[in-house]
Amino acid sequence: MFVPIAVTVVVGLLGFAYQSLKPPPPKICGSPGGPPISSPRIKLSDGRYLAYREKGVPKEEAKYKIIVIHGFDSSKDLDLPVSKDFIEELRVYFLLFDRAGYGESDPYPSRSVKSEAYDIQELADKLQIGPKFYVIGVSMGAYPIYGCLKYIPHRLAGASLVVPFVHYWWPCLPPNISREGLQRLQKSDQWTFRIAHHAPWLFYWWMTQKWFPSLSIMSGNVAIFCPQDIEMIKKLSETPSVVQEKVRQQGVHESLYRDMIAGYSKWEFDPSDIINPFPNNEGSVHLWQGYEDRIIPYQINRYISEKLPWIRYHEVPDAGHLLIFRSDICETILRSLLLG
Repeated sequence: MFVPIAVTVVVGLLGFAYQSLKPPPPKICGSPGGPPISSPRIKLSDGRYLAYREKGVPKEEAKYKIIVIHGFDSSKDLDLPVSKDFIEELRVYFLLFDRAGYGESDPYPSRSVKSEAYDIQELADKLQIGPKFYVIGVSMGAYPIYGCLKYIPHRLAGASLVVPFVHYWWPCLPPNISREGLQRLQKSDQWTFRIAHHAPWLFYWWMTQKWFPSLSIMSGNVAIFCPQDIEMIKKLSETPSVVQEKVRQQGVHESLYRDMIAGYSKWEFDPSDIINPFPNNEGSVHLWQGYEDRIIPYQINRYISEKLPWIRYHEVPDAGHLLIFRSDICETILRSLLLG
């Protein structure tokens, strides 16, 4: 009698564990029961669709063409505070897109640093914006910039990494710098990043379990923001985005969780392996870091810029993680990228 009961209990526990580890299927845009398609999209060579948005002067009239890569829990509707006068003065065309699984772009379970770079290249080709273009990646959207620098440097006219994502397990980082950077974060975030890197198969469970706190930014923990960021959040909340609800509409796992897993996976390369894409100064690469940033430790990005001296490092003393939403800094970032 005991054995059948024990077997039943074990099978039940295994079944519960399996369901806890297995994410729900995505709600793909345009599929039966899925969200509607309301944005223009291009079809990639592997059959996936990427949704995009264009801003600025028409691409046929533009002097500068910039692909903007959004960060964590964001989308192609990222609203950069750039004035109309600035856009018309420099004749800038912006191309923004939903990264895989976000907004209205199809999910991609195999997404990686490499796949994100090639998505950007194919998007540029499908929309015929020319052989070379500029890229700007914000926060989590900066790991695709590293992919671009590694895999498609010949397509770049210039690049900016703004408050960029850092990987605490990059081989180039000395253990003390990596450890100190990680320890500056909230304990829950430290564990979240460790699990994303070491046990991605466990990540869905970790993000949905109720026993321990996971990611601070998703739980509303304001301790991760410096005073300057909190002021910016208050300002941005005065004009809330009506499209924010679309960011996760295909599933939080397909958008946010897979983004974390892709970023913190073991990369095929180390940033220190990247070769200067502009040896003759025909373009430039910039890294912008807020000194008060509590989400991205400035020490690590300082070190990366020292390892790669061809990256022009800009540390803003009185700014935090949301520095790009300050119109003066945003336009400075763009001028530095486009005009050197």
